[in-house]
Amino acid sequence: PEMVTGSEPGELFVHRNIANLVVHTDLNVLGVLTYAIEHLNVEHVIVCGHYGCGGVKAALGHADLGLLNGWLRHIKDTWQDHREELRLLTDEDARVNRLVELNVLEQVQNLIKTAIVQRAWAGGGGPTLHGWVYGLSDGRLRDLIRVAPGSPIEDVFAYATS
Repeated sequence: PEMVTGSEPGELFVHRNIANLVVHTDLNVLGVLTYAIEHLNVEHVIVCGHYGCGGVKAALGHADLGLLNGWLRHIKDTWQDHREELRLLTDEDARVNRLVELNVLEQVQNLIKTAIVQRAWAGGGGPTLHGWVYGLSDGRLRDLIRVAPGSPIEDVFAYATS
């Protein structure tokens, strides 16, 4: 991550998991997010996927992967939400890469839905959220979405944080 962003070692606080998922029941990701936002006062939270992601490829398959089935189910849900668009892509790599992008966009939305982000925004600050995808083959970083602090939150997901 430091090489891609031009950062020095120690400047980034990084959390990794399979297919960069932000799952509302994952205490690990929520703990990392809480520490980064509430204690380190990070200014940017980035969900960064990469084209050709093995987790996304696995989610498109039918293999029984044991414990991973439940984890990858979140990507299958994103597939289902966008199946009409994705089925139009006849090239398998193009389909995987588009699902990588859609997954990153979905995970940024999942960040917005957390009370952690909402509390920070309600306090008049908080991080800007970003969704990026890195191209392993060309080294290009694609900026898919940027969500500024205080951006609208769908009512059903909004917490009374004030």
